[in-house]
Amino acid sequence: MSLIDLIDNGLNRAPHRPCLIDKNGTYLHGEVRELSHRVANGLRAQGLERGSRVAILSPNVAPALVALIGILRAGAVWLPVQVRNALDENVEFLAENACEYLFFHSSFAQEAEAVRSRVAGLKGMVCLDASAAGAASFHEWVAGYPGTFPDEAHNGEDPAWVKSTGGTTGKPKSVVICQRNVETLLATFHLCMPLADPHVNLAAAPVTHGAGNIALCIIFGGGTVVLIDRAEPNAVLEAIETHRVTTVFLPPTVIYSLLAMDGVRERRPPTLKYLISAGAPISAQKLAEAIEVFGPVMVQAWGQTEAPFICTYLGPDDLASDDPDLRERRLKSCGRSSPLTRVEIMDDDGALLPAHSVGEMVVRGNLVMLGYRDRPEENEAVSRFGWHHTGDVGYRDDDGYFYIVDRKKDMIISGGFNIYPSEVEQVLWRHPDVLDCAVIGVPDPKWGEALKAVIELKPGRSATEDELKHHCRAALGGMKTPKTVEFWPSLPRSEFGKVLKRQIRERYWAGHDRRI
Repeated sequence: MSLIDLIDNGLNRAPHRPCLIDKNGTYLHGEVRELSHRVANGLRAQGLERGSRVAILSPNVAPALVALIGILRAGAVWLPVQVRNALDENVEFLAENACEYLFFHSSFAQEAEAVRSRVAGLKGMVCLDASAAGAASFHEWVAGYPGTFPDEAHNGEDPAWVKSTGGTTGKPKSVVICQRNVETLLATFHLCMPLADPHVNLAAAPVTHGAGNIALCIIFGGGTVVLIDRAEPNAVLEAIETHRVTTVFLPPTVIYSLLAMDGVRERRPPTLKYLISAGAPISAQKLAEAIEVFGPVMVQAWGQTEAPFICTYLGPDDLASDDPDLRERRLKSCGRSSPLTRVEIMDDDGALLPAHSVGEMVVRGNLVMLGYRDRPEENEAVSRFGWHHTGDVGYRDDDGYFYIVDRKKDMIISGGFNIYPSEVEQVLWRHPDVLDCAVIGVPDPKWGEALKAVIELKPGRSATEDELKHHCRAALGGMKTPKTVEFWPSLPRSEFGKVLKRQIRERYWAGHDRRI
């Protein structure tokens, strides 16, 4: 079976069940299926072929996901555009990947016009929610094409989408994800998070990232996806309550904001079964608080753009131990290998390491990307010894649970000692006034690098540099205590909620030849 066969199985299961819900209305499964056929026919009529690249530039609206399914049905390749990126970065991504067609939302009309003028080979554009200059509205456009697309054979190695790595650590790379990768993701999701009835999922995070992956998983299972255009805490809770949501993916920063809301403890959603935290590390203390507030529903999933979403899985049952020491330890874990993926710990020479040995986390299985587009040397480097190298440093315990120590590139060498920032960040997150933080190395004439903590405080809270230093020293000792602490109104983040340490470092390393 092909990827579109799996999606069709979900769409055909209950044609009259709601499939997509946004602020403008509801699309039933049968309607989504027919509209996706029309999209596929429309793309072919515009001269696009299998393998042609089609972009979507939109907030979370239902027609964007309809267009995505139509793109996959036509055998074309989805280019998800990250709406918070700078215009030049998005145009460069689309030009480098030879984008031929663009679906856009009217709120990005200026950006779409820039794409039209600067991306050679673009054959046309469709506006998802209105008519726009030089672009038909989505519903007018699809009405001109048949509601049945010919059945075609698909190959599991055919590209399904090309995503940017996001550039959190350097120049973005284009990651090619094939149909077999997505098929594996769909199966893994339902093996890890089963429900007797179809899921009702809230897509609050951008569908260009993990929320889009999950949306396809939900549709494959015959469920319903509720889309909201921003992950504002009160809007998230209201949507969960109104639509009786069972499953939601939220970046840790949004979970932190939910926990800081007044009255949140009195609004525990009774229908919620899985609250998925992924995309960035979550504080163990905040994870414990989330379980206390929302009940035994918390999930941690670890993966990356190159191996989407669920390489390891930590579910509610994993955190339900009556042993307080075991439970506290598990709160710091990212889980065990997911059912269809193998994860190991490897040293720099390619040897797999035993339990409790720290090394790089490597992955093998059908979740792993085809490769980086036009980056042969980097593909070779990331695939050494027959494993995909994630760049994350961690270890495994005797029960098979993995623990991420830090990003390999984030390690700080200060006075000859290796220091992993995540260990310091976990301590800072425990401070009652800290909403979020980033620990980096900055140039220092004596130590080479010195630890600096950049802090975003909770609204209405205050703390001093000396207070936070004392907090760290009491837990970690002097060597791992930041030498300096700065307070920023907000930390720079990607659209996925991940703190952009590269941007923070730039402020302190500008003018230095060596940058860690």
